[in-house]
Amino acid sequence: MIMNNSQLYKKALDLQPLTDEEALLLYERAPLAELMSVAHQLRKIHVPGRGVSWQIDRNVNITNVCISGCKFCTFHCGLQSEKNFTTTLEEYSQKIEELFAKGGNQLLLQGGLHPKYGLSFYEDLFKQLKQKFPSLKLHALGPPEVAHIANLENLSCRETLQRLVTAGLDSLPGAGAEILVDEIRKKLSPAKPNVQAWLDVMREAHRMGLATSATMMFGHIETRAERIRHLMLIRDLQGEKPAGTYGFLSFICWPAQLENVAHNPVFAGVKKVSTEEYIRTIAIARIVLHNVPNIQASWLTVGKPTAQLCLWAGANDFGSIMIEENVVSSAGSSHKFDAEGIQAAIREAGYEPWLRNQRYEMVFTSD
Repeated sequence: MIMNNSQLYKKALDLQPLTDEEALLLYERAPLAELMSVAHQLRKIHVPGRGVSWQIDRNVNITNVCISGCKFCTFHCGLQSEKNFTTTLEEYSQKIEELFAKGGNQLLLQGGLHPKYGLSFYEDLFKQLKQKFPSLKLHALGPPEVAHIANLENLSCRETLQRLVTAGLDSLPGAGAEILVDEIRKKLSPAKPNVQAWLDVMREAHRMGLATSATMMFGHIETRAERIRHLMLIRDLQGEKPAGTYGFLSFICWPAQLENVAHNPVFAGVKKVSTEEYIRTIAIARIVLHNVPNIQASWLTVGKPTAQLCLWAGANDFGSIMIEENVVSSAGSSHKFDAEGIQAAIREAGYEPWLRNQRYEMVFTSD
């Protein structure tokens, strides 16, 4: 028997896991104000107080060569393309020094599925960066990249991750999740590792005690039911993490940026995600993910006003100032923040900003 909205709200507030059917019912039928209210109450349970976290980091792309064939990406290119690049150590050094000058110490380091870069390439890169910048934190790669490297080397995910950690990997982003439904992934990213590979890498990362994040890019060719399935897989995997480990510290979702790929027939008839739809998605994520503590509002893709509203719909994190970001920007996003601007935006929404690291530990309270 399906419960009514009030019964489902109570179940959620009691931190009882919803079924797919129950979550979809709320997602599709609950009044937005009620959904926001329940999500906000859950936010206060998970993250009490008036603080909203934010971060200073820099997103540097290792290379733009990638064979995954993502239909939404205008950043990648082939190995033979005249546009292909691999960031040099000198370029890293300049970017890291600029990052340190702005008060940050974390590099969000990502590339793609390069057909020729094996494990030794990444080990050497991480070791060189850590040797030159010992205080640097590497939030690097993602499950598809780890799975790809493991496949190139004929190694297990566990051994691949262990060697990357030994070389300097500090935490693992939830990149490349898109929608965790294989039918969607095959259409969207035909050569990207499948759902099971993504989950397997994250499962091993959690067993090793790595801090990780989970993501979802939505608003392309998936249904709402498939978004809910994605959330359930995240929730269930989080439930497997060993006691005392980080698991998924946060969940970040953003609408697909399709402005520059709208001509692709894969996206025929796809409508841009509305403000209400984004806020509704943030709220349902907070409700479904009862065991993931932090929910981030993606100001980079939805802009300041929508992200501020999300702080009243279950979100408690405002993400990073993004000193550098290339992939989403190349797809059409143009929103920008500096340190002062992101703190002002948080205060305007009625909260107090506090600077964090990737493990959601406070660095200092902003004045």
